[in-house]
Amino acid sequence: MTIGNGKTVIVGMSGGVDSSVSALVLKEQGYNVIGMFMKNWEEEDEFGVCQASKEYEDVIKVCEKLDIPYYSVDFVKEYRDNVFANFVEEYKQGFTPNPDILCNREIKFKVFFNKAMELGADYLATGHYCQNINIDGVQNLVKGNDANKDQTYFLYTIKSEILNKVLFPIGDMPKSEVRALAKKYDLATHDKKDSTGICFIGERNFKQFLSNYIQLKPGPFENLAGEVVGEHGGAAYYTNGQRKGLGLGGPGEPWFVVGKDIDRNVVIVERGDNHPALYCDDLTATELSWVDSSLIPVVGQKLYAKVRYRQPDQECTVISIDEKHIKVEFSVPQRAVTKRQSVVFYDKKNGHDICLGGAIIENPGPSYYEMGKDVTNI
Repeated sequence: MTIGNGKTVIVGMSGGVDSSVSALVLKEQGYNVIGMFMKNWEEEDEFGVCQASKEYEDVIKVCEKLDIPYYSVDFVKEYRDNVFANFVEEYKQGFTPNPDILCNREIKFKVFFNKAMELGADYLATGHYCQNINIDGVQNLVKGNDANKDQTYFLYTIKSEILNKVLFPIGDMPKSEVRALAKKYDLATHDKKDSTGICFIGERNFKQFLSNYIQLKPGPFENLAGEVVGEHGGAAYYTNGQRKGLGLGGPGEPWFVVGKDIDRNVVIVERGDNHPALYCDDLTATELSWVDSSLIPVVGQKLYAKVRYRQPDQECTVISIDEKHIKVEFSVPQRAVTKRQSVVFYDKKNGHDICLGGAIIENPGPSYYEMGKDVTNI
């Protein structure tokens, strides 16, 4: 008996190779596969470069090659209201948001998931590099086998009850195998370049795009002594730890962003990759989201965490936790921990890297500069 046994799976098709191979794998496993393309951004918008119609053309080519039905759904309003509006508001306040996390929570695994269920699907499938594994009776979000492609950081808000009806067909594959399968079956997307960056911005200049939605004023770059060392084009453009794009030169080590004073429209910079103002030992986070209530950490528990995508796992200990906040202390100093970005927590069990959930960073702990600590050996 085949794995799918004729059950119906709606696959979120993006026009990329990952979702294409997901549909292929599921069909080979005996599922009744339906491809569905989401339109989340108005292609006519002069600032959008998603080119939804071109992506849908690739979806059609793949689905016809696989001999599966395909459809398109329009979530432009939902995306603007629940993802893009938040993106703009966060930047107005001087933060650097991650809309991919919000898109997964509000669009892919809410409105799109609900649509799939309304249409009678047994499962929704996506081309994410992660795994859905039942451990001790609980559906766990587990890292993908390809460590360089793992996407659990962006999926930490998913709930176990949703995971019960979600499939990640390529989560156990390396990207090279995904590409090879696409080529073997002559899928139109087999050599298509991976998408990068934020969908609604695409290849456009980020500053130019953002300036169409937010009025940003030039202001001073200041060092920690309050000395003006240059002028920036708008504080919202910069984030902690940033080196490129500052336009600051002069003799000495490169400049890095170490903080912002939004009320004064000041970006604070200092020289040196290892400046103590860039490092802290702990953080407090809010807006907690756990995959399953049985996975909520407790005080004293040792975990692993990421404060940005692609960061290697960082060992930490839970110092305090309640319904609204979690505070963790890291075993080694952390660089450029940034307010309003996500911290995602992991546990290692039965040979798996399990994503427990995550939260929004509310406050990085005091920096080594504030504490007068040395960072020479970091």
